Amino acid sequence: MLASTPCRLFGGETGNRSRYYFLGICGTAMGAVAAMLREGGWDVGGSDQNVYPPLSTFLASRGIALHEGYRPENLPEDPETTFVVGNAIKRGNPQLEAVLEQKRFYLSLPEVLKFVFLRKTRNFVVAGTHGKTTTASLLAWLFAASGADPSFLIGGLPGNFGAGAHNGKGDIWVLEGDEYDTAFFDKRSKFLHYLPEVVLINNIEFDHADIFPDLAAILLSFRRLVHLVPRNGRIIVNADDPNSLAVCEASLAPVISVGFGEKAEIPIRNVRYTQESSEFAMLGRRLRIPLVGELYVRDAAMAIAAAVHGGVSLDSIAEEGLPHFQGVRRRGEVRAELGGIAIVDDFGHHPTAIRETLRSLRLRFPKRRIWAIFEPRSNTTRRAIFQQALPEALQGADGVFIADVARKDQLPPADRLDPQRVTEDLRQKGKLAFFEPDASAIATHMATLARKGDVVVVFSNGGFDGIHEKLAAALQARRDIMTQ
Repeated sequence: MLASTPCRLFGGETGNRSRYYFLGICGTAMGAVAAMLREGGWDVGGSDQNVYPPLSTFLASRGIALHEGYRPENLPEDPETTFVVGNAIKRGNPQLEAVLEQKRFYLSLPEVLKFVFLRKTRNFVVAGTHGKTTTASLLAWLFAASGADPSFLIGGLPGNFGAGAHNGKGDIWVLEGDEYDTAFFDKRSKFLHYLPEVVLINNIEFDHADIFPDLAAILLSFRRLVHLVPRNGRIIVNADDPNSLAVCEASLAPVISVGFGEKAEIPIRNVRYTQESSEFAMLGRRLRIPLVGELYVRDAAMAIAAAVHGGVSLDSIAEEGLPHFQGVRRRGEVRAELGGIAIVDDFGHHPTAIRETLRSLRLRFPKRRIWAIFEPRSNTTRRAIFQQALPEALQGADGVFIADVARKDQLPPADRLDPQRVTEDLRQKGKLAFFEPDASAIATHMATLARKGDVVVVFSNGGFDGIHEKLAAALQARRDIMTQ
């Protein structure tokens, strides 16, 4: 729901400016917000280094003019243009330098959300190191299944919606609250711009080593988020995570804890898992979600507590919402089944997420051999910070392949993860473990070891050079498997 009146900012008006131009428009969130602005009647354009489908065709279909490359001459001359600077845009970018030199008006993407969309809505911000995407997707779905038309911005693809963003007609906004920094000119966490009424804090661990020096810096950012919640709002927090509880200690807003422990104000009880679902009791109801594992039960419980606060009935949650939740792409998603071998895609890139996903897969695929393939790609896992934690997380698999560190030349050798040492540590734990330099080498080697019934899960927060397709091709070449 767009702002109906202009928003005054530093003496100027942003809410009724005639044009928005996005620097870095092909980022998932950037493209989604650009489309929402266009649907609201604004003239929208943008540029990116790589303009290609599906996002380029999606934006073009909405009448958004796209420029490939960052040539200053492509910038609109209209003085009423607001330039939206993406998080990936750095100093030295030719268009950014032109905007600065000409003293043009610019905002970050979170600021656009704040000034144009979020000032008159009920904003539910889902934060934490793990589970944000699933929890936010489920919360948006619980509102939608109850008959509401919520707006949402989620850093993934929810199965129930087919898109990570939607500008609904109701007064509810669900936002995945990223703790990463906002823009080159604003190093605060994105979630500090979202005007929260309700904040969900799933868990807090060290991550994003490229911008946070230590866990204390992350905790400080979450404390600042807590400090923004009004007294008529609410904070819903994981009762079993000491870091999450600690950042809420000085909250002026009501805090309610959800968890498995005895001290949880909303306890999760009587959990039972099948190969297709998880069942549990909370708020006096027996509930079922078609996802398997403790991590999903926690995510669901947090979303349920927030939905109830937002006015959704437990009957709607139990009957219309949870049973029909379709999960999120790249979260334990089975991409293919070839010769009785399942290829699973997962976004996991932190040891805790990897460990919990492997536990979930054990429940979904009992008595099947599980292989984990891991790409050290995130700004934290490329570093030696998790040198000890990764072998511990990956030992939940029967066999492991680890690729070389992505963009390793950007890191000094002393600061860099040593993937060969990870494999050696796993071998000492009695695991089959192999280092291969890239996706092609892994697919070729994996195909020689795979047998009918295996589950191969790929952990990466990127495309991993098309490894899923390469695995499928290598397995299809194994005629002994394909003809069984």
